[in-house]
Amino acid sequence: MRCKYLSTFALQTDFPMLYKAILKPLFFRFAPERAHYRAMDLLQFAVKIPGVRGIMRSYYHVQNDRLRKTVFGLHFANPVGLAAGFDKDARWIDALDTLGFGFIEIGTLTPVGQPGNDQPRLFRLPQDEALINRMGFNNEGVVAAVARLKKRRSDILIGGNIGKNKVTPNEEAVNDYLICFDALRDVVDYFVVNVSSPNTPGLRALQEKGPLLEILRTLQNKNLAGPTPKPILLKIAPDLTNEQLDDIIAIVQESGIAGVIATNTTIDRSGLTTTAAALETIGAGGLSGKPVARRSSEVVRYLKTKSNNAFPVIGVGGIHTGADAQEKIEAGADLVQVYTGFIYEGPSIARNINRWLIRGSF
Repeated sequence: MRCKYLSTFALQTDFPMLYKAILKPLFFRFAPERAHYRAMDLLQFAVKIPGVRGIMRSYYHVQNDRLRKTVFGLHFANPVGLAAGFDKDARWIDALDTLGFGFIEIGTLTPVGQPGNDQPRLFRLPQDEALINRMGFNNEGVVAAVARLKKRRSDILIGGNIGKNKVTPNEEAVNDYLICFDALRDVVDYFVVNVSSPNTPGLRALQEKGPLLEILRTLQNKNLAGPTPKPILLKIAPDLTNEQLDDIIAIVQESGIAGVIATNTTIDRSGLTTTAAALETIGAGGLSGKPVARRSSEVVRYLKTKSNNAFPVIGVGGIHTGADAQEKIEAGADLVQVYTGFIYEGPSIARNINRWLIRGSF
């Protein structure tokens, strides 16, 4: 009972300030990947304390009819989702569900588990409120994720982000996507085809029109042949040219998939405050966070304008505040996702964004 009262006190004080003043500096003392698991261990522990799950849900969840959205046939309680990469293996769905997200995307999952790239592979750029990662699709494999999803208690909408194993040649990539699709079909609400991570050698070559159209058509044909088709989305890089974005629009329309997620991380390093020496020490990887915000909004706007609003787009990249989310929505995004902003702003991010959207013109 004492733990319940302490938790109530912590949540009813200025929790965002508590996170930024105490918890964030503590977590930032650890290497980023280690801090990630420690933070989730703490959340998992907290929600197991009797009464705490309900207290957290009452604090973080913002209930308002203005937030409800129906996109590609799914009904979202609010438009703020957690992007893929945070809960790759569907370990923490029930705990994360207490934090007020409208949906959670797991993955990227591959047919066979793989360790990913060597550590260290995740780096903070505090001056830029950004991250660089070269994780390399580290995950336990799709079968392990399916087993966890079958045991979850929450009914939050789940997206399944799928990719190919590192050792699979591009010519055989479609088979890896089909394996993941078949395995996840009954336990996720929508799919995301990831061909845009910069951390798997050769993967971005699959964004070219020929191979990408083959993958998407094959998946969509399998999808439509089943009893309950699920929305399939394509996640694209922010580094595509306008001509390549035109190809993406054509591919989405020709394949008949449901929409696009814009965008993944970038390989661009221009305009950063972090020194060139520090960036050289970090090395390769995808950049996420505030520096990606403008470009991802440009991509969202381009897709929506050039396609004449032909399909839904989920906007992701540099969303830390309600104003950032509003910018994506004004660019044309139907939903938004956060990842790096969650790291820098803390567990109140979905709550704060949703409250902003209610007050604004959303």
